[in-house]
Amino acid sequence: QVQLMESGGGSVQAGGSLTLSCVVSGYIGSRYCMGWFRQAPGKERERVALIDSEGTTIYADSVKGRFTISKDNSKNTLYLQMNSLKPEDTAMYYCAADSCSLGWPGRWSYWGQGTQVTVAS
Repeated sequence: QVQLMESGGGSVQAGGSLTLSCVVSGYIGSRYCMGWFRQAPGKERERVALIDSEGTTIYADSVKGRFTISKDNSKNTLYLQMNSLKPEDTAMYYCAADSCSLGWPGRWSYWGQGTQVTVAS
């Protein structure tokens, strides 16, 4: 059974930084992708950043240059380094994972429970 567990959320002033972590347990596949998504109250969930098994990354335009996605395969952990945080980054952040043997997943099979990030102006 695959489980994802996020941590690292919290409250920070605008301009500050946070690092989110997501520990993965269970077997997803030999080639799998992971990603960070977020959802603010009253808004749809949006993709923040993705990384595949070879380290290729994709970022939402709104976070390019400020956020960095990375992973440590030895620790089965995904990270999201968030710098220069803005109030509009306030949301629940979720990590997700799925096989990407056929490319980026259209729908993600595995999700964490989320960690809240609040950025005060």
